[in-house]
Amino acid sequence: MELFQILDEGGQLVGEPPAIDDATLVEMLRLMLLGRRIDQKAISLQRRGKLGTYAPLSGQEAASVGSVFALDRESDWVVPQYREQLAMLHHGLPLSTYLLQRMGHPQGSELPKDGTLYPQQVALGAHLPQAVGLAWGLRLQGRPGVVLAYFGDGASSEGDFHEACNLAGVRKAPVIFCCQNNGWAISVPWHLQSGSPSVAARGAGYGMPGVRVDGNDVLAMYASTSEARRRGLGGDGPTLIEAVTTRLGAHTTADDPTRYVPADQVEQEKARDPITRFRTWMTATGRWDDDAHAQADRWCDEQIERAVAEFDSTPRPDPVTLFDNVYADEPVRLLRQRAAFVADRESR
Repeated sequence: MELFQILDEGGQLVGEPPAIDDATLVEMLRLMLLGRRIDQKAISLQRRGKLGTYAPLSGQEAASVGSVFALDRESDWVVPQYREQLAMLHHGLPLSTYLLQRMGHPQGSELPKDGTLYPQQVALGAHLPQAVGLAWGLRLQGRPGVVLAYFGDGASSEGDFHEACNLAGVRKAPVIFCCQNNGWAISVPWHLQSGSPSVAARGAGYGMPGVRVDGNDVLAMYASTSEARRRGLGGDGPTLIEAVTTRLGAHTTADDPTRYVPADQVEQEKARDPITRFRTWMTATGRWDDDAHAQADRWCDEQIERAVAEFDSTPRPDPVTLFDNVYADEPVRLLRQRAAFVADRESR
């Protein structure tokens, strides 16, 4: 399928840019820069034992930022997988809460009370049927809004993906399936996952358009998601967007990509850096300069320093909370386990 693109790898226009005001464009680039800095800080915290396994987003900033900026934060929902830190931040999640979630702290699961955001999902594809249910529910209730569900190419090989797409197509649910295809399901390349030439090619089989987009082109992602949102709000049903993007580092901090990614491919991927591309165009059009970059650096520093301070000052949870929120009505077995845990701790 043809790859939809507005900015080429060199940051030159090859298509019609969407109508986005300058202030929003600056905000988009600034958030992408923050994402790269969050990776650096989070990996450092993980190596020091403060965070659990972390999934870097470097190389995929445009796919998340371009798509989420096309939404209405009041009415549209975001259902993320585990590499959508920036989409979650834009949709109202505090950075300190995100860090607590990666540490395993119960407070890390506290989402904005009046927000339209689901928690991160680690189990591949398990959130996609829920996203369809949410979108179908909006349609049945006559409420405005669409649901943007993120996942990776590995999740597109799960049964939940196919079931969700089928139901969404049948019910014309206003859901946007956004597959961030970085070419690797951990260490398994796309051609060993599927005989299909692309994820987007599968859309027709479920009664929805499949769009293959340059996921490193933030303007193309914005335009594609805006069109998918228009379709959803207009009652035309779901859209499948395949964002062909880049993983510049490891799958997670538990992964060693040098064992399976060819060295020459690493250099090719670096040349597709979405931040460099967007910044080149922003600079050439007079929307960005050294002063703007310096201001963005200071803003990133402030955001991260404040979040880490809040993260460090949050009291660690009582271990007994491990038993909380497992069942609505705790079974006798769990009550006995809780009691045994408390008794053992008090006897020490």
